[in-house]
Parts: sequence; structure tokens; C-alpha cells
Amino acid sequence: MWLKLRLYLIMAIMFAIVYGLVAFAASYMGISGFFFYGVLASAMMFFQYMIGPKMVEWSMGVRYVSEQEYPALHRMVGELARDARIPKPRIGIASIPIPNAFAFGRWASDGRVCVTEGIMNLLNEKELRAVLGHEISHLKNKDVAVITMISVIPMIAWYLAWNQLFSGGRDRGNNVLIGIVAFAVYLITNLMVLYVSRIREYYADEGAVKLGNSPHYLASALYKLVYGSARVPKDSLKQIEGMKAFFANDPSRAGYEIRELSQIDLDGSGTIDINELMALRTRPVKVKTTDRLLEMLSTHPNMLKRIYRLSSLQGISAY
Repeated sequence: MWLKLRLYLIMAIMFAIVYGLVAFAASYMGISGFFFYGVLASAMMFFQYMIGPKMVEWSMGVRYVSEQEYPALHRMVGELARDARIPKPRIGIASIPIPNAFAFGRWASDGRVCVTEGIMNLLNEKELRAVLGHEISHLKNKDVAVITMISVIPMIAWYLAWNQLFSGGRDRGNNVLIGIVAFAVYLITNLMVLYVSRIREYYADEGAVKLGNSPHYLASALYKLVYGSARVPKDSLKQIEGMKAFFANDPSRAGYEIRELSQIDLDGSGTIDINELMALRTRPVKVKTTDRLLEMLSTHPNMLKRIYRLSSLQGISAY
């Protein structure tokens, strides 16, 4: 409940900031100038939204596969989509070495769920199903549309700041003031977009559990994804830097997170079993201050905090 309230509060603040930004700009330069940049930013976001799937496919090397090629994968995705009451998405395999999964698409009937080649050999069937449930939940919650919509706000602020800080004229002093305020708004709203993105990840985890996956299977899968990503060469991570927001976890933070997660994997097995996850309900976990600060600049929650939250969800079972 508190997670939902935080999301609604952030969304309300974002649109309040838009109203304030419009009123502030209009008082100095007239609504026409701001309107131009608002339309420009919105048009760019719409263009990005429309061509986004093709960009993801090209960047990730996605190849869509038939049911004859991957019957088990199609079966799991089909069952999860049915339970989530959304159309079955297209299923693809991404030819990148990083073990992960991701979902994207413009609208419900355009959904796509992809797994990388690395994840197929890393997770067992129940862990993979839990990750797929997380991705299906992203499609059900229309997360791509939500993030795209609120991302327009910092983009408008950025264009307004750039124009005012580097424009000349008699009202140079006023322009600089508007530019500084707009740049501050850009920084704040960009952090808020990242915060909303992290909340959506928590929601997708919760959605995976609601689709019948035990939290400890998702927790174990996420741990394995962190472990697998930590072993990937840095050059491979650089190739997908702009696309990591789509993944189930942030691969670039894996090296830091694997050390934190060692306090959960009590037997050093490389997995998180039901007993280890349930033990988190009664003992605190330690997240360093530097890791909390890094989390603020990430699209994904700190993995230790994320798994800790999974331990509080109902639905833990051995099967």
C-alpha cells in the first residue's frame, strides 16, 4: 500500500512541477516560446516511443522464435500471459552474452518478451518462469508507456534550460534565471523518473508472485543474474549501456551487488533457497551509504533491498 501511495505522490509532484514550470516560463517569455519546446520534446518522445522496439531489437540482436523451436519457453510465456489477462507477446532470443530477460512494446497487442542466450543455461525452469512473470507484469502494468510519458517532463525542462542559458537579447538576466530554474527542474525530475522506474521494478516483482511464482524462486533467479552479470567482460556491458533499463536487473552494478548479496547466501551455494529468504524476515540487512547513493542514479532498486522485500511477500512455498 505504501509503495502505491509513493508512486501516486511522485506522479502528482511531477505534474505539479510541470504546472509550475509553465506558469514560471509564461510570466517571463510568454506561453508561445514554452509551447514550442513542449511540442518539440513531446514529438521527439513520440518518435522514440514508436521506433523504440526496432531500436531494442537492433541493439540486442533479437531473433523471434517459433513454438516449434522453443516449446517450453512459449508454454511458460503463454500461461503467464493468460493468467495476467493480456495478449500473448512475441517471444525472442537476444544474442548477447549477458544473462537476462526484458520486455518491451508500444501497446498491449504489441508486447514482446525476450530472453538472452545466457539466461537459458543459468536458471532452472521455475526460476526462469519467475523472471518471465516479472517481465509479463511490466507489460500488464504498461510500464513502458508510463516511463515514456513522465520522461517528457525532464526533456522539456532540458530544452528550456538550454535555450535560455545560451540565448542573447535584452532580457539576458531573466533568460539566465529561467535557464537555471529549468536546469534545476531537469535534475530533480530526472531523479524522480528514475525513482518511478525503481518503483515499477518492485511492482513487477510483486506481479510475478501474483502470477503464481514463489518469491524465493524469483529471489534466487535475481541472485543468479547478478552473479552471471558479474562474470561478463566489461566490454560486453558497455555495448548495452543505453538499454540496461529494460533488463530484470542492472548488469553494470553486479560487481558491487554480488558482495552485498553474500550476506543472504548463507551456505554459499550460489542460490537463495526458501529458508534463506524466510530468514530475512527476522534479521536486518546492511546496505552501505555509497550503495544507497548509487541507487538514486539507477533505474533498478538496490538488489539487496529488492530481495529483502521479496521475503515479505505472501506466497512463499517449496513448490
